[in-house]
Amino acid sequence: MLELGPAPGNILDRALIHKLGANLRALAKDGRLKAIVLRGSGAHFSYGASVEEHMPSQVGRMLPDFHALLRLIDELPLPPVIAAVRGRCLGGGFELALACDRILVEEDAQLGCPEIRLGVFPPAAAALLPLRVNAGRAAELLVSGRLLDGREAGELGIADHVAESGGLDFAVETLVDQTLVPLSAAAVRQARHACRHPWHAALHRRLPELERQYLEDLMATVDALEGLEAFLAKRKPAWSDR
Repeated sequence: MLELGPAPGNILDRALIHKLGANLRALAKDGRLKAIVLRGSGAHFSYGASVEEHMPSQVGRMLPDFHALLRLIDELPLPPVIAAVRGRCLGGGFELALACDRILVEEDAQLGCPEIRLGVFPPAAAALLPLRVNAGRAAELLVSGRLLDGREAGELGIADHVAESGGLDFAVETLVDQTLVPLSAAAVRQARHACRHPWHAALHRRLPELERQYLEDLMATVDALEGLEAFLAKRKPAWSDR
C-alpha cells in the first residue's frame, strides 16, 4: 500500500511526487505483488498539487515532475494500481487517480478538477479523463470545474466501484482478495501491461503536447497568474480575459 501524506490535504508537492516515484520503483522489483493500493492519509485522498508550485518560478519544474510520476505508473512492470478514494480527490489528486488501473470511491467522496476557477486547466486530466467518459462529458467537467460525488463518478464510469461511507477499506480488500490474490502474479502483470495501451498513448503522446500548451501558452496569459495569486491571497480573482 502507498499512502499519500501528510494529512489533512495530502498535497502533491515535488517532495511527495519524488517520494511516490521512489516507492513505485521499489515496489516494481517485487514480483510477488498482485496489487498496489494508493490511498490518502487521513480523511481525504488529495486536495491536489501545490498551488505555490504552480507559480511561474516553479511550475516549469513541478509540472514535468508530476507528469513523469504519472508516466512511471504506466512504464514500470507493476501489478494493477488501485486508487482508493475517500473525501476530496481534486486537481492533481484526481489526475493521479485517473492514471491508476482501478478507481474505488466512497459514495460521499468529492472528485474533479476545479483548476479552471484558478485561471488554469489540468493537462493530465485532459489527456486521461476521455479514457473513462466520452469527450463531450470530459470537456464539460474540465471547462466548468464541476465536482462529482462518488455516486455520480460511478454512474459516469469514472469510478469502478462505489462503496458506502466508511466501507472503502472493505471494498478494496474484497477486490484484491477475491479477484487478484488467487491469480499468478506474473500473469497479472502481463495482462495489466497488455491493457495499458490507452493510458500509454494518453500519457506519452497527448500529455507532452498539453504540458507544452500549459507552460508556454497558458502561463503567458494574465489571468493564469491572477487566478493563482488570488487563490493564495484568498481573494476573488479579477479576470482581464487575456
